[in-house]
Amino acid sequence: MTFRTRRAASLATAALLASGVFTGLSAPAHAAGTETDLAITAAGTRLTSGVEGKVAWAKIANQGEGTPGKVFLKVDISKVDDSKLVLEPYQEGGCPATADAKPKLHVCELDADEIPGPGETIEVPILLLNQAKGLTEPYSAPVTISVESPDDTDDSNNSVDINVELTPESGVDLGVYVPDVKTRVDFETGDEGPLRPGDTSVVVGLVFNQGDLAVKGVKWTYRLPEGVTFTFDDEVCTYSADRRTAVCEDKALVIETGDVLLHGLPVAVDDGVEAPVTLKEGWLEAEAFGSLPAGARVSQQATRPLSDRAEVRAVEDTEYADIDPSDNKDDFAVIVAADAGGGGGGGGGLPVTGVQAGLIGAIGAGVLLAGVAMFLVARRRRVVVVAPGDEKPDA
Repeated sequence: MTFRTRRAASLATAALLASGVFTGLSAPAHAAGTETDLAITAAGTRLTSGVEGKVAWAKIANQGEGTPGKVFLKVDISKVDDSKLVLEPYQEGGCPATADAKPKLHVCELDADEIPGPGETIEVPILLLNQAKGLTEPYSAPVTISVESPDDTDDSNNSVDINVELTPESGVDLGVYVPDVKTRVDFETGDEGPLRPGDTSVVVGLVFNQGDLAVKGVKWTYRLPEGVTFTFDDEVCTYSADRRTAVCEDKALVIETGDVLLHGLPVAVDDGVEAPVTLKEGWLEAEAFGSLPAGARVSQQATRPLSDRAEVRAVEDTEYADIDPSDNKDDFAVIVAADAGGGGGGGGGLPVTGVQAGLIGAIGAGVLLAGVAMFLVARRRRVVVVAPGDEKPDA
């Protein structure tokens, strides 16, 4: 095994944490049967030559009403020049490549606990490793990503043709990752379990910078599925009247190359939701306000999240060009299990006492590892954690 391959393997193994860290927290509300409709998309396949690499994503969505028994992801890299760019898809079940001197096809078989249930999406990380030194012209190559299952009833959406691109441009490169919400969190006791109607949980978003310039100021926006609302205010966010949209801004925050902004917000499932059900069409989107030149000195305060003790500095409120905007938005679902008969757990009327500790506990070491895993392809390995300071229950 070459040094490059060992390095790729170690990076990819850690990146698995980012895609699978939440899978064991609770049992999803899977429908009976195996017939279903799987669809494949990809994001984050353009990177600057100023970084060692980045994490792209193959997203497998289950658009049917059953959970398939077997799922295979295939990544055809036969047209990629590996002296410029190396692609390595990884997940827990392994992704063996053809045994040729130059691998042409990776095949990943998803483990049973990674297979998406109805309405869910599983995201398989694809490592893009920069091999080109002194690149002066953009390099791109076609890649075909496909998903196969004997239980799939519609193969029209099982394959996607994309271009992977290595560009000499410098810039910020925001990416977003948000897992499906599946777990009940009691903010008083810290107890966890299947999420049911009336329960509280946490939606956790990761906003990371995989560009070669630091982000200066960032806005990230959550939209919850119908039947789910935000329960407590965060001082950096403003909320819609229906409590389903939160627009969060920190115009002074600097996210350096290789850093990830980790943010969790408490949410509640409505008492009237009929379960079991997958509540879809949640999403998180991020955008940068600006950038700092490579090598610019950044104060320690500027890299700390905004709080009531920090001063917000004026930044032009305009969207900043991003190297690869395809991964600036990520969808998520809220998976609600059938009510066990005892009624909802948390609800929206939780006391403020214990919320801070409960939220941090819900984020947990697993999410911190997910954030770190995103950036094992970068030199720095620091995670910026944002959690509400003085939460206030909604009126």
